[in-house]
Amino acid sequence: MSVSVLVGVQWGDEGKGKIIDVLTKDAGMVVRFQGGNNAGHTVEINGQHFVLHLIPSGILRAGVPCVIANGVVVDPVELVKEMNMLKSRDIDVSGIQLSTRCHLIMPWHKLIDAFKEDSAKGDKKIGTTKRGIGPAYSSKADRTGIRGGEMRDLVRFEKHFRDNAEAYNREYVPMGGAKLDVEAAWKEVLAARDVLVPHLADTVVTINEANANGVHVLLEGAQGAFLDIDHGTFPYVTSSNTTSGGACTGTGLPPRAITEVWGVLKAYSTRVGEGPFPTELFDEQGEFLREQGGEFGATTGRPRRCGWLDAVACRHSCMVNGVDFLAITKLDVLDKLKEIKICTAYKIGDKTVTTFPEDVYDLARVEPVYETMPGWETSTTGILDWNSLPVNAQKYLKRIAELTKSKIGIVSVGPDRNQTFRV
Repeated sequence: MSVSVLVGVQWGDEGKGKIIDVLTKDAGMVVRFQGGNNAGHTVEINGQHFVLHLIPSGILRAGVPCVIANGVVVDPVELVKEMNMLKSRDIDVSGIQLSTRCHLIMPWHKLIDAFKEDSAKGDKKIGTTKRGIGPAYSSKADRTGIRGGEMRDLVRFEKHFRDNAEAYNREYVPMGGAKLDVEAAWKEVLAARDVLVPHLADTVVTINEANANGVHVLLEGAQGAFLDIDHGTFPYVTSSNTTSGGACTGTGLPPRAITEVWGVLKAYSTRVGEGPFPTELFDEQGEFLREQGGEFGATTGRPRRCGWLDAVACRHSCMVNGVDFLAITKLDVLDKLKEIKICTAYKIGDKTVTTFPEDVYDLARVEPVYETMPGWETSTTGILDWNSLPVNAQKYLKRIAELTKSKIGIVSVGPDRNQTFRV
């Protein structure tokens, strides 16, 4: 029995989709355990480009069952669109399991999300993707949400849908929210429901059975540790537990089932949306990282904020997640740089600290303390083993491992599946 968890160590967009695809070579089941279609996992295989939002990246390995577990919030219309996209590219989606316990993102959730974000002023804005993720988790918490299993009972499902849709119109339209066309919305959701019902399963049972039968189960997280609702830079976070602890509640696996944790860490730092970002660069170096790294959101297309690697934040994240191995991505983006900086401490007023502040307002006023390392100024994109890496690239990676108190297990030197090697 072995269960591996893969999480993002930073603010998301670390390249988890690619690393999941690489690890799936040795997996018998891949499970997405939290988040919604606000995530975008990008995988490139032999020049083909795939962007996945809800379906686990393991779908690109033929014959591997893929599970959307109970911790995920699922937009049924968007899930069907994603399935159809994959089918149009000759990817088999018949093995997808959708949890009967997952909560559904309904049309009113997206309208609430847009209403709240558009009404927010200044630092009250979160930078949400307006895809209804937060409101869907809110409905789950206040026990008014609709779960996937309800789609099996059409009468019950329609009544719950209409009751909640009408409640939205009564509450939000007088405040200026967009009116929901209940009939049009129901027609669209009903069509998606008819496609998804055959995929419904009690995934808590199927995941635990797979583990008991010796199947290597790979648990796929979305976003990154600093977007975790409890451990992230609150309130500039997502609405789920993105850290490894969320893998148990999001799947129904017991903590003792987890045998290893992979942390995906980009060779520099990026962030999308609002919130403090200590190492953010506003100069030509930041623009270089953005352009060289193609740092534009897979879900929204928004340009990502870019900066040097923040080892203070990453060390804290590795601690919280219990990271056993790091997968370092986008090392090749740094190939042309003469010098590379790593943030090793923060200055807050007259104090220098090496721990990550728990208060977002303290984090917003830190000044990063940098260590400068020489670059390697040569291409790494064709390298497929550690010993062939430039010496300065090796030193940079070793310093990351030292500062984060973790081991490096995988290095990625390009977007394609084959531009990856184990250490």
